[in-house]
Amino acid sequence: MINDDVKQIYSIAGAFIAFLIGSGFATGQEIMQYFAAYGVKGLISAIIVFFLFIYTGVSFVTTGYTHKFDKGNDIFIYYCGRNAGRIYDYFSVIFAYMSFFVMVAGAGATLNQQFGLHVSFGCIAMSMLSIVTVIFGLDNIVNIISKIGPVIATMAILLGLTAIIKNFDGLKNISIIPELDIMKASESWLFSALLYVGFNILLLSVFMSSIGARTKSIGIASRGAIFGAAGYSIAIAVIAIGLMANIEKTAHSQIPSLMLASEIGAPVAIIFSLSIFAEIFTTAVPLLWIVSSRIAREDTYMFKAATVVFAISGTAIGLMVPFNRLVNIIYVINGYAGIVFLFFMVKKSILKK
Repeated sequence: MINDDVKQIYSIAGAFIAFLIGSGFATGQEIMQYFAAYGVKGLISAIIVFFLFIYTGVSFVTTGYTHKFDKGNDIFIYYCGRNAGRIYDYFSVIFAYMSFFVMVAGAGATLNQQFGLHVSFGCIAMSMLSIVTVIFGLDNIVNIISKIGPVIATMAILLGLTAIIKNFDGLKNISIIPELDIMKASESWLFSALLYVGFNILLLSVFMSSIGARTKSIGIASRGAIFGAAGYSIAIAVIAIGLMANIEKTAHSQIPSLMLASEIGAPVAIIFSLSIFAEIFTTAVPLLWIVSSRIAREDTYMFKAATVVFAISGTAIGLMVPFNRLVNIIYVINGYAGIVFLFFMVKKSILKK
């Protein structure tokens, strides 16, 4: 019989993974731009990302547990001070909303590539599902996505492993990657790793500190964050290798991971396309919650109204810009802000010691 502590660790790890697995990861687009596009050096980036996610994840949940902020956004004031913290507070809400655009666009692009449906179908469907889920509040969100996250991460790892085994000889072509003119997050593989952690931790901080505040103990919160970071980082590395093994086919695809699934077989592609849609859902929902909860408290009419308005507006914007361009522009810009936030975190840790 699994005890309550193990269940809570699993729930935190699952929520950690599910939050990070959004449209960029699910489609393979961000794995391509931040890791696979650099060849072998991209795998070194994945290792760096793993350790940084452990540091930041544990810090967020333990800080949330210790201080039990009235609002998750108060974590920015804790790390950065009142003035810089308020700037990050407002910036994180704007970034969360922009990232919601990316989720919506990714859902539309996925169903369009696999089933030939108009992009607006997937965008609107994702928006409607997000509205319904967010209205029920944070506890309901964590309960849903913590169960979906680990399953989807496992499926992603299996897809990557199958793609590697099926075309292992393709890894010999890694040397041609620089010639393929792949869209990258940065010219530097090391800076790309920092950007990747940077754009993720801005929103992860709010979400995980809110979860940490509701956790039974610091030990449980920390172990949950560590297992979450490990599971997510392994998935990054495996999918990146899978993309590199099939780089000539995946380099310029809007949905690289779906291209991998198609190479395995049509039934697999159909199943994985639905999996991608579910992955996008697990991130779109908490992103929309972050924005709406900044406007009003849960269980209020204002919260529900804000959720509907933000979702509809985000869908309209997500339909205007190509998915891969949204990933490249929004994530990179916010990655720089995240790197500065990471320095604030390190400074705080040193001062505490």
